[in-house]
Amino acid sequence: MASKGKGTVGISLKAMHYDAVLDTRPAVDFFEIHAENYMMAGGPHRRYLDRIAEHYPISLHGVGLSLGSAEGINEAHLARFHHLVETYRPVFVSEHLAWSVSGGAYLADLLPLPLNAETLDVVSANVARVQDEIGRPLLVENPSVYLDFTGPSIPEVEFLEALCDRTGCGLLLDVNNIEVSARNLGLSAADYIDRVNTDRIGEIHLAGHIEREVEGVTILIDDHGSPVSDAVWALYRRLIERAGPKPTLLERDNEIPPLAELVDESEKARAILIEGYAVHA
Repeated sequence: MASKGKGTVGISLKAMHYDAVLDTRPAVDFFEIHAENYMMAGGPHRRYLDRIAEHYPISLHGVGLSLGSAEGINEAHLARFHHLVETYRPVFVSEHLAWSVSGGAYLADLLPLPLNAETLDVVSANVARVQDEIGRPLLVENPSVYLDFTGPSIPEVEFLEALCDRTGCGLLLDVNNIEVSARNLGLSAADYIDRVNTDRIGEIHLAGHIEREVEGVTILIDDHGSPVSDAVWALYRRLIERAGPKPTLLERDNEIPPLAELVDESEKARAILIEGYAVHA
């Protein structure tokens, strides 16, 4: 593993890389898994994860708890999530500011929420329930947004700060999602970076996006299938200059390249963290 003295850098753990991870022991500080991919009682995925976890810390990233669901947290799902926390003792535990369950049916997406007082009540209650179950703070990830809601709205930075105040949770700050949302809604990504409370940040995500033309308008889509863009690297550097080194994950879920290529890309983040360490030392 790489040195963690000037900030930790991890990458997503993908099944196609299991053997390469065990054979080459790449110079990363942790691997992040999607919790729902490992909720089975046994099988090859769990066996590989058990072996990899002997050598690397694991970060547990949920995609199915549906923190924005007005019907509350599914207790059976939460129990399986808790079991993974107890088994692997992850360095970070996180979920999304989104909803994905309706009437007991799981939808194939992380759906956006109107950021208002009612939503804050719902999400706060659900985050508190998860934290009570797992016995530790949860990191909540800012979403990628494509359309704005009508009606009264709390700015996202303020909404997340209020959620942290109410529940004691932290932030998983996804820099790519900030860029995607800002471009799609005509906002300033740099202003978001300058306003977010960096003391709340427990982990940072870096990922890629694509551009699409829709009825003559260019939108960004958070596809996690492209290298990190120059704009996102610039925002990340701006954030680290403010915050100092923060644990950072290079996230790739689609169009996954060879392991060595992901490790090389993650080294760009390490270089920026080292620069930030020098500034804040």
